[in-house]
Amino acid sequence: MKLTTNKYNDLLQNIGSTLQKARANAIEAMHQQLLIANWEIGKYIVEFEQHGKEKAVYGSQLLSKLSKDLKTKHGKGFGISNLQYMRSFYIKFPKFQTSLKSSIHQTSGKSKSKTSIHQTSGKLTWSHYAELISVSDDLARSFYHIQCQKENWSVRELKRQIDSALFQRLALSNDKKGVLKLAEKGKKSIQQKMQLKILTF
Repeated sequence: MKLTTNKYNDLLQNIGSTLQKARANAIEAMHQQLLIANWEIGKYIVEFEQHGKEKAVYGSQLLSKLSKDLKTKHGKGFGISNLQYMRSFYIKFPKFQTSLKSSIHQTSGKSKSKTSIHQTSGKLTWSHYAELISVSDDLARSFYHIQCQKENWSVRELKRQIDSALFQRLALSNDKKGVLKLAEKGKKSIQQKMQLKILTF
């Protein structure tokens, strides 16, 4: 029996689409699991070294020892700076939410359903949160967090908006819509430059 070209092409396309979707879902799940792990590591550190308080007396000594032991037992990724980021992640985003199975993160068998302006989202990666953690002002961080999800900013774009002080410009401007339009224009300009680089590579 001869294969019909159109039907065979449909078969190839269906298989290809299924694989692409599965790979995208796997990558998203990996990012979310990394977020969960890093948030929980931060939580363990805070609870151990600080007893729930933000200032630790022996923090630097603990992180140095912890970094050495974790790298010995579990390999790379546990430098002191990374552990500091994980600790800050828990402190600055105490209400943890992810889109994995349940939108509510389960802790000790109890669901935490209270919403918070600092809730995390499964849409963003650890690299996004590393940039957000660097923002010291709580209100500014919340603004970038919300806008990043709303506008689907890449990590590069989020960093650009933070570095360009978008929040501060909006706060000082009477023309908030105009500032947002300029920010969007800047985003498109970067995307065009990136496309041009790819085309001329």
